Amino acid sequence: MEHRKATAAVIGAGDYIGGAIAKRFAAEGFQVFAGRRNGEKLAPLVAEVAAAGGRLVARSLDARKEDEIIAFLRDADAQAPLEVCIFNVGANVNFPLVETTDRVFRKVWEMACYAGFLAGREAARLMLPRRRGAIFFTGATASMRGGVGYAAFASAKFGLRAVAQSAARELGPANIHVAHLIIDAGVNTAWVRERIRDREGAGALANLDPARLMNPASVAEAYWQLYNQPADAWTFEQEIRPPQEKW
Repeated sequence: MEHRKATAAVIGAGDYIGGAIAKRFAAEGFQVFAGRRNGEKLAPLVAEVAAAGGRLVARSLDARKEDEIIAFLRDADAQAPLEVCIFNVGANVNFPLVETTDRVFRKVWEMACYAGFLAGREAARLMLPRRRGAIFFTGATASMRGGVGYAAFASAKFGLRAVAQSAARELGPANIHVAHLIIDAGVNTAWVRERIRDREGAGALANLDPARLMNPASVAEAYWQLYNQPADAWTFEQEIRPPQEKW
């Protein structure tokens, strides 16, 4: 593997989408900095990337903490110039409006919106002097429309989309590609499969159409394609979904 002299940072490097993104960029020779709560859970990912000849540094990270985001991205940039920053923090919760507590609403906003602002700002501060880089944000169906029980999540994702859109307009002229990827589907994770089983029964899960859920590796590939777009045809917003998803 030819190693690039560049770093890709993944904020929210969970077991599925975030991990897949980290592996995809590591496979292309990037030094990957991966951050998540309880960073020790990244040990299997570190081992998998290393076995494939890649380079991945794992860190514990609370993306809601300004000082932690600043340190994380500066440390990433110190390894090799920060070329890509992908914000992939989740925070999907569902509560009826009258049962949504102040604590839940605030925490979801901090995770899905405020943390995205911090990540984008600090990545931009590192990229602007070099006039190059890419900052990508993971959105959801809730980025575009609110749903029953999603007052907290949708408002945070709406806000993240606004941060991304503002950043794209501001940073584009400085040759920094900002994009917002809307994942309009259930992703094939253990949590999603459990929800299907709970709602539809074990039979539905056993006979699950492979085209119903999105493979995390496919999301990672979408990000890789965004990164490789020529500057005269950059995408700001892209919606992706499997063929069985209604929209």
